[in-house]
This record gives sequence, structure tokens and C-alpha cells, in this order.
Amino acid sequence: MIKISEDKPIVKLLYELRVRLTRICIVMIVLVSVCMTLGVTVIKFGGYDLFILYPDTFNSLSIQVISQIKNDLLPNNVSLLQTTPGQVFTAQVYVAIIIGIVGSLPVILGELFSFLNPALHYSEKRVIKRIVVPIISLFVMGCLFSYYVAIPYTLDFLYQYGEALSVLTFFEITPFILFVVNMLLIFGFAFQLPMVMWALSKTRIVNTNFWKDNLRYVVIFLVILGAIITPDGSGITMWFVVGPLMLLYVIGIITIQIDLRLSKNNWN
Repeated sequence: MIKISEDKPIVKLLYELRVRLTRICIVMIVLVSVCMTLGVTVIKFGGYDLFILYPDTFNSLSIQVISQIKNDLLPNNVSLLQTTPGQVFTAQVYVAIIIGIVGSLPVILGELFSFLNPALHYSEKRVIKRIVVPIISLFVMGCLFSYYVAIPYTLDFLYQYGEALSVLTFFEITPFILFVVNMLLIFGFAFQLPMVMWALSKTRIVNTNFWKDNLRYVVIFLVILGAIITPDGSGITMWFVVGPLMLLYVIGIITIQIDLRLSKNNWN
């Protein structure tokens, strides 16, 4: 039997990876547990609003989030429906996991950067630090656009057909939560288009003029992509994806040109 010495680099690397993954999992488990068992209330103290956590399984943070989503996004005269026992609990678990993942992102990014840090050059570290804020900002912008514009308008448009036929309209709670989460993730990642374009140009996988020269083909590609990634078949949501992506595409071209000019000035 071959014994692997603990002083070998691969063993140390795997041990460090295990430690960092364990830290991430612990933070996520704690956050999910908090969302499932504790509620949040606001109290006035000295003229300030204080957020207080208190034990309440039946009005936990995840349930409060679901209630807020229902109030913000569901059209008038549309109700959430539970068709089988446990659907509300399943939706609560989904929301708690999403909150746990999002809340753990600072830890995930920190542990990932610390793990990769010894293998990175100084210039690579600078690039990573430069792109973290734009990536997070674009993701948040995509989620906000989805939550306040795309989802409400899409749901209201689709359910108007039910009202026209005097049909009672319901939305099962688990599919509703999954629909909202999918839309948030789709728009959050779709808004990363300028960063993807910048990365491909920066690494010279594509020429900097590629994006301008192939604009017409990109439009067709974005329309097809929007039709594929949107979770409903109405075609309405697709244009909520394609429109912002076209704007972000133009922003990406401008960003690449600015970065190219700055790089030339630095060389000069």
C-alpha cells in the first residue's frame, strides 16, 4: 500500500481547500437556520428603527420574504395556492437556501480569493480587485430590474387574459417562488455581459473590434438567447432580457474602447 506523505503539496492544497469549504458550509448552514427559525421585527428606540430577531418558526424570515414577494409581484385578484401538503414549507426552504447563498457570498469570495492568492501574480490580483465591484453591481442591477420591472409587468400582462375570460387565477406557491428566483438569477447573470465582453477582449480571445464588426449577428444571438433562457413562453419576458442586453452590449463596447485607450496611454 502506498502512503501519501502529509508534507506533499497536493495534500496541503486539498487540506486547505477542505478547511475553506467547511467555513463556507458553516456560514451557509447558520444563515439558512436563522431564516427558517427566526423572524424579524422593527422597534422604535430613541428615534431610531432597530431590527430585532426573535424565535418564530411560523413567521420566520423566509416566510416574511415570501409574503413581501407576494405583495410586491402578484397582480391584483391573483392568489397563491397550496395544492399539496408541504408546498409552503418547500417554498420556505428554497427562499432560506437562496438567502443563505447570497448572504454567504462575501465569505465565498473571500475564501476563494485567499485560496487562489498564492498562485496569482500582482497584476492578476489587481485585475480581480478591479472587477469584483462591477460584477456585484451589475448582478444587483439585474436583480433589481427583474424584481421591479420585468416580473411585475410580465405577470400582470399574462394574467390579464384570465381576467378577460372571467377565469379565477391562482399561482401555486412553489412554482411561483421558483419562477421569481429563476428570473432574478437570469437577469443577474445576463447583466454580466459587459464584463464577459471585457474579459474576452482583455485575454485576447477575441479582437477588440470583434464586437463592433459583428453587431448584427449579436442581435440575432441575443434574441435567440432571450427566447431560450426566459422561463415563460409568452415572448414578453424575452424582450425584457433582450432590450437591456443590447444596452449592456453597447456599454461593453464603450468600456473596451476606454480600457484600450488607457492601456495605450500607460504604455506610452
